[in-house]
Amino acid sequence: MPEPTPSDFRDLQYRFAAHLRDPDAHAPPEGLEDRRLAIYRGLFFNNVVSLLAGNFPVLRSLHNDETWRTLVRRWYATHQAHTPLFPELGREFVRWLETRSEHGQGDPAWFAELAHYEWMEVVASNDENDIEAIAHDPDGDPFENMPVLSPLAWPLVYRFPVHRIRADAQPDDLPPEMPTCLIIVRDRQDRVGFLEANPLTLHLIERLRMGDSSTGRDVLLALANELGVDASTLTGPGRDILRRLRERDIILGTR
Repeated sequence: MPEPTPSDFRDLQYRFAAHLRDPDAHAPPEGLEDRRLAIYRGLFFNNVVSLLAGNFPVLRSLHNDETWRTLVRRWYATHQAHTPLFPELGREFVRWLETRSEHGQGDPAWFAELAHYEWMEVVASNDENDIEAIAHDPDGDPFENMPVLSPLAWPLVYRFPVHRIRADAQPDDLPPEMPTCLIIVRDRQDRVGFLEANPLTLHLIERLRMGDSSTGRDVLLALANELGVDASTLTGPGRDILRRLRERDIILGTR
């Protein structure tokens, strides 16, 4: 009997993996006992079901056990992942849902956005940036001095109010006239939360991310000029926004 070649072994792995992902569509390699295969099928799939339920608790709450497992099975069987990292599978699940949404495959219009929002909370929890390693004065005035933005803050814009969706509070498929602006943040105590914002606040944060030597006042004046409004109408509310961002550790302090 000839020795198996690397290509034979690789083909065996592909056939084995295809069967685990979609046993109804792909027969297992020959010679493997189904009793043993059933252990692997259950172990792999149940681990993924549990992982995604933990990553997307609200999304999971919208399904009963059967419909949730059916959704995960469809992803598990059809999606070609781009990462070997188990903790990154949630990101792959979001990409798959976004693709389904683009092709109008029957999910609610807000479904993929909700998944993205929940995934960003996981991203915030797992990010390895250390606030304490960033040089800043936590008591500095971000209006009069140069604000230091936290790397653990993510401005996000959604068509739907994803932070309010629950099993008993699901929006219509027609999005509201105004978008939902949120900032997900992990604070100094490693607590992940969110701040409801508006387009002006997100625009301000994007300008602060440029990281030049501008004070908060200078950034607000430049923003007023860009928007074509009188500076006095923006500097007062803008100062309050900067203070609020610092209170939530979105702005850490000043240089």
